[in-house]
Amino acid sequence: MKRILLMVFRNFLLVPFAWCRLCYHASHTEKYSDEEQYALLKYITLRANRGGNVTIDVHGSENIPKKNGFMFFPNHQGLYDVLAIIEATPCPFSVVAKKEIANIPFLKQVFACMKAYMLDREDVRQAMQVIIDVTNEVKKGRNYLIFAEGTRSKNGNQLRDFKGGSFKSATKAKCPIVPVALLNAYKPFDTNTIAPVTVQVHFLKPMYYEEYKDMKTTEIAAEVKSRIEKVIRENES
Repeated sequence: MKRILLMVFRNFLLVPFAWCRLCYHASHTEKYSDEEQYALLKYITLRANRGGNVTIDVHGSENIPKKNGFMFFPNHQGLYDVLAIIEATPCPFSVVAKKEIANIPFLKQVFACMKAYMLDREDVRQAMQVIIDVTNEVKKGRNYLIFAEGTRSKNGNQLRDFKGGSFKSATKAKCPIVPVALLNAYKPFDTNTIAPVTVQVHFLKPMYYEEYKDMKTTEIAAEVKSRIEKVIRENES
């Protein structure tokens, strides 16, 4: 909370304008292209990070596929994760997030601009429809991000198990799977400090369909988790 207040205070003159613009964009998504929406989100995120003493250290940008229609699978550390990846990623992407965070101010507007899907984990039919919808969107060239752990880890840079079901849209779309390792992404919003913090975002080499086509989704999940854990161990201080 302290860091959020610092972000607001240091951008005091920008906040009313940015908030009104964000809300308008969120309420009129049909008026803006994905690139226009993403440019706004990236601008707001950059200003917030600078004001909040947050530095994003990006590695492996060359591993992001040049052709759209891929899926990011990062580890999940907290509410800040998506904002870190927005600053680190040059191309627009959308998100599949749990419905419990759908009405958190600011995140609600961000997700609306991204045309995100809110997943009800208690509703099997709705979850299956999200898988179908995301599959179709990826086939059309939209990029997506899913947190395969399902919920954030509360142990810093330690990972929870990755759920095989999270990869169903990717396997059905036969798209590149891009593992993303986040380090210290829990610190900006989940620790009560305003001390400078560096969040590392590592884009790992994609898994293409030819590599995973004969694997079960549980095997894909275990492999993606293993690759992310390896990068975290190598870079954790």
